[in-house]
Amino acid sequence: MFYELFREIISSVRRNKLRTALTGFSVAWGIFMLIFLLGAGNGLINAQMQSSDRYLANSMVVFGGRTSKAYDGLGEGRGISLRSIDMMTTDSVFAGVVDRVAAVYDKGGVTLTTDHNYMTGQTLSGVYPANRDMNKRQIVGGRFINDIDMRERRKVAVVSEDQARELWPRGGSPVGRTLRADGLVWRVVGVYRGDGMGQATDVYCPHTTICAIYSTDSRVGNIEFTFGGLETEEQNTAFEADYRAKLNLNHRAAPDDENSVWLWNRFMDNIQMAEGIGILRTALWAVGLLTLLSGIVGVSNIMLITVRERTREFGIRKAIGAGPWSILRLVVVESVAITAVFGYVGMLCGIAANEYMAATIGRTQVDTGLFKATMFADPTVGIDVCLQATLVIIVAGTLAGLAPARRAARVRPIEALNDH
Repeated sequence: MFYELFREIISSVRRNKLRTALTGFSVAWGIFMLIFLLGAGNGLINAQMQSSDRYLANSMVVFGGRTSKAYDGLGEGRGISLRSIDMMTTDSVFAGVVDRVAAVYDKGGVTLTTDHNYMTGQTLSGVYPANRDMNKRQIVGGRFINDIDMRERRKVAVVSEDQARELWPRGGSPVGRTLRADGLVWRVVGVYRGDGMGQATDVYCPHTTICAIYSTDSRVGNIEFTFGGLETEEQNTAFEADYRAKLNLNHRAAPDDENSVWLWNRFMDNIQMAEGIGILRTALWAVGLLTLLSGIVGVSNIMLITVRERTREFGIRKAIGAGPWSILRLVVVESVAITAVFGYVGMLCGIAANEYMAATIGRTQVDTGLFKATMFADPTVGIDVCLQATLVIIVAGTLAGLAPARRAARVRPIEALNDH
């Protein structure tokens, strides 16, 4: 019985090649566009996620700014430099929220020299050991700055892979070697991997050493710290206002002056990014499902036309003894077969398109001259989503063919034979 049913479906497809092709194209196109759009959207989302993953989410960086209001007898436009008192305020006043406090003091425009080569325009960056975790730095050789370096104010340095290749072109590990910067000799203790965002020119040194050499007025550079307990946007906004007010008072600036101290809250960045990603995902699914729906509507319309064209055939079948169930089964199985075959073809084409994107633009970076950024990463869709989308259109194709099939099963033979 299955063999006969299969032969009837094949015969019907051969007699109506154009109709079958149009039905199949509607189905395949709907599946293809859904998978392709989701893959392209995932490529954009993954690139943004990689960019945000370079920093610890529950961390904040504080920068000195310039006052925008007159306060306490002082005019606006004063430059604010963060000092050791601001670090003490961060660590003590906000001890219930702040976990680890660190700082970054940069000395730019430095020339690095070795016995083999030199590099200009580099930066000596004084950091704390916690800087590695806060900025997720990858150490590929040696180690990072540690507490003993800080305590003893050692002249040790961690260089980037690019700096290592340039300063020691003959190869070999730079760990244990020395380099000169601003007339001082530094011993290399580690090598880090640059993140492609303009930070591979930094040479990391102990913060205490850099401040002892270059900071003579207790300036500490930028403050960075990790925090906990701030789970919502409202909690973060309230903390930022309170924290800024306390630091402003240390510098005789208006407590509500938002320009005197700048805060980079990475947790808030992640919240905003998550909201944007959620909107993008919703939009992609909406467009994809509408495209899928157009395929389902196409199947339904063509099946209605099919039933109309085969009304006389169904009348003859019923006249010679075919029951309503056999007519219903024929139409539904034909609809399911066409939908399943072309849905599978559309799924394969969508997967192939995503794999092509991954192999071509999925690994490219945009080079602005200052930094490199990945704009598209891993533009693929899980096989579970592909199978679910295909299953949805098969079920939809079954439902689309069910209504005209029931109509065909109820037709009276005499009416069908008189149909023109």
